Amino acid sequence: MSLLEIENLSLKIGETPILRDIDLSIDAGEVMGLVGESGSGKSMTALTVMQLLPNAARAEGRVSFDGIDILAATEDRMCQLRGDDIGMVFQEPMTALNPVKTIGEQVAEGIRWHTGASRADAEERARQILDRVGLPEQKFPLSRYPHQLSGGQRQRVVIAIACALKPKLLIADEPTTALDVVLQAQILELLRDLVDENRMGLLLISHDLAVVTQMADRITILRHGEVMETGETALTLSKQAHPYTRQLALASTHVPERRVFALPLAGRVWAEPTGGGGDEALDPSQTEHSSRPPPRPAELADPPLKGEGKGAPLLDVQNISRAYPGQRLSMFRKAEAFRAVDDVSFSISPGQSTALVGRSGCGKSTLARMILALDRPTGGAIRFMGETLTGKDEATLKPARRNMQVVFQDPYGSFNPRHKVERLVSEPLHLLEKQPSAAERREMVAAALREVGLRADDMDKYPHEFSGGQRQRLSIARAIITRPKLVVADEPVSALDVSIRAQILDLFADLNQRLGVAYLFITHDLTVARAITDDVMIMHEGKIVERGPTGEVLDHPQSEAAKALVAAAPDLHRAIARRLQEQG
Repeated sequence: MSLLEIENLSLKIGETPILRDIDLSIDAGEVMGLVGESGSGKSMTALTVMQLLPNAARAEGRVSFDGIDILAATEDRMCQLRGDDIGMVFQEPMTALNPVKTIGEQVAEGIRWHTGASRADAEERARQILDRVGLPEQKFPLSRYPHQLSGGQRQRVVIAIACALKPKLLIADEPTTALDVVLQAQILELLRDLVDENRMGLLLISHDLAVVTQMADRITILRHGEVMETGETALTLSKQAHPYTRQLALASTHVPERRVFALPLAGRVWAEPTGGGGDEALDPSQTEHSSRPPPRPAELADPPLKGEGKGAPLLDVQNISRAYPGQRLSMFRKAEAFRAVDDVSFSISPGQSTALVGRSGCGKSTLARMILALDRPTGGAIRFMGETLTGKDEATLKPARRNMQVVFQDPYGSFNPRHKVERLVSEPLHLLEKQPSAAERREMVAAALREVGLRADDMDKYPHEFSGGQRQRLSIARAIITRPKLVVADEPVSALDVSIRAQILDLFADLNQRLGVAYLFITHDLTVARAITDDVMIMHEGKIVERGPTGEVLDHPQSEAAKALVAAAPDLHRAIARRLQEQG
């Protein structure tokens, strides 16, 4: 008998079918990869095993864990299993953590509840597991709160909570989405060690086929709640017998086709999509949206840049620093201030696409918040479209905010869960001097939703009705609705499946070509940096340690930080070849 056995599992929420006759099994010490597009039912399969389904959900079939009938288990029995015998790493770390409890409390809580350990023993075990996932107490004391950590660091806390009691089965829903490639490699190695040491079963849910190939012994591919193909990972992905498997493999390595032409405004050479892109490799049902964006409001016609004429940069960052005061160690002693960003300077021209790459916690998001005037720098100055942003009040910043939008890393945390999509996506429209009518607003929202692969009638839904990848598409729709001149994108495609990621990269490239939208892409995915950006900046411990044309820097890295990132980046074809070689 397998550790986990799922037979003929079907799931409905209300009258809507979600899963149809799913068959899946995992043995002790085995890693099963579960892949598919956003909304294919991957997370709902995991939530069925955990019995964390919505009230309106009805499951049929058989789900057996270690001989226990999960679908018939009481809530008390499931409470005993969750966290002890079955652990889960949820997709969005900030929503999985309690914002009013320290990370030490949250890791120790499950240990105390399931084992009856004393507070001191539980904290010691919490300290050990946090150290193992890359959060040593010297740098990350147990007294820190989730908001004091970066997105990747919060994800490590979630992994520590799930692995603290060495469960028999670990369900990892996109466990490395928010992590830089170096830390991703470390976490994947940790998960593999736990599997080998404890003969733990691992259900790895991911849209990253390279990661799944590297980790999983077998793979199950879902589409629209049905199993399309299952088998040994490397063989399944190398043969690609099912057309949908081929579509996923092609989309995972998709790069927007680009041709070089001169950009007169900035006096530089950049790249333009040639059309087509890779949609022929995608599911047609995912491409039923207009290839053209909604019309740009008339008042957002390109304003002239101030200062230095046509050659003036769109964004100019000069010697920016951000220091946070250290914690008080005693009545008379305070820890040294922490410099999250340290003397950073760069500029972005109109229409230019720049990647900001670095490890989790290196200061990327802090720098982005200062550029967006959401955080005040300790020193230095930021100019956007010729106007100085530093030290300005909100009223003065309004024109800049209209032309500078953001895609946040955590899509769910950036939405008010009580508001419908129409209101959420249309929020930036309040920056317009002339407000659109209700009908115009709905038309603009509908067009923006179609641009990112969603339907117009999705505007009448709430955020919780969407999968993680679909919520990220909502974030992108909100960012582009005013046709800004600069989009600061903090991990904009990290939560997207490979097919939608390919579409979004094409969309970014298309907006860049037709409207001259400039981008600052904050990413740990070097594939995204290669695909969509002209230049790349490597950030390490608050400093820019290397900068240059994307291809040159990533093909021939000079700094140790850049070399480490390039060496750790996963590659699908290389991973398949390695696994096939290992299997003889």
